[in-house]
Amino acid sequence: MDRKELEQKIIELVSVAYKADNVTLDTNFKTDLKGASVQMVALVSEIENELDAVIMLQDASACATVKDLVDLVEQEL
Repeated sequence: MDRKELEQKIIELVSVAYKADNVTLDTNFKTDLKGASVQMVALVSEIENELDAVIMLQDASACATVKDLVDLVEQEL
């Protein structure tokens, strides 16, 4: 999976987990999505299921933007 495919997949997973439209790489989890921690737990679970990338919830929660999350997942692939 190349970087563009990974970006699109993560954007799709974030959109579903947070029930949000117009998610981009610059979308900020705290200010734009205002999600609860349960949504991040669901997102991490989906990333693990869909991409076979094991990421720590604490590391994912530390990501400010969707791009940061893509960078994290890319390191684990």
